Amino acid sequence: MNEQQAREEICRVGKSLFDRGLVHATAGNISVRLDDGFLITPTDACLGFLDPAALALVDSEGRQRSGLPASKTLALHRAIYGAALRFGPNTRCVIHTHSTHAVALSLCCTEPELLLPITPYFVMKVGHVPLIAYQRPGAPAAAQAVAQRITQYGASGRPIRAVMLERLGPNVWHDSPAAAMAVLEELEETAKLVLLDASRCAPLAEPQIDELRRAFGAHW
Repeated sequence: MNEQQAREEICRVGKSLFDRGLVHATAGNISVRLDDGFLITPTDACLGFLDPAALALVDSEGRQRSGLPASKTLALHRAIYGAALRFGPNTRCVIHTHSTHAVALSLCCTEPELLLPITPYFVMKVGHVPLIAYQRPGAPAAAQAVAQRITQYGASGRPIRAVMLERLGPNVWHDSPAAAMAVLEELEETAKLVLLDASRCAPLAEPQIDELRRAFGAHW
């Protein structure tokens, strides 16, 4: 994917997320890693109405080269790439949203992870989602905590592709904007299922999860 294709894909995915209510107002941001830097949505931009030419282009050190001012979460995105590339060298896109059900679940979650493995597709497509304690938007400490968690899980043989920022929303990453969006969708739908399930169904058993590992390469 060249830079122009990345610009267009960021805008396409942003509009899709906005049109389906996965982002609202000026919440959320998307970045793509280029060979020599990053493209990222501008600060306070509405993802439903992005202009490809106005996306912020920054170099590998985070210095802005063109476009509107970069999202205030640029440091977090760079920290995710820096940590995730060790375990997923094809990582190219990070998406952050304030998805309603995921955020709602984070308000009452008292566990170290946002979700139990309740469906096979959550296990296969998302995996573990560590819950990161609340920090203000753009706080450097949040970026450090996320990078540490990515490294911790990856070093233990459980590479992750999502974290949940308490009271703010998920950050997900993958090898393309479309793939990252699919992770986000599965995470949000699983959070919705949990909130709808008053009986709190039991998670998949370890033999069932092991079967998903063997059959589909699930990282759980």
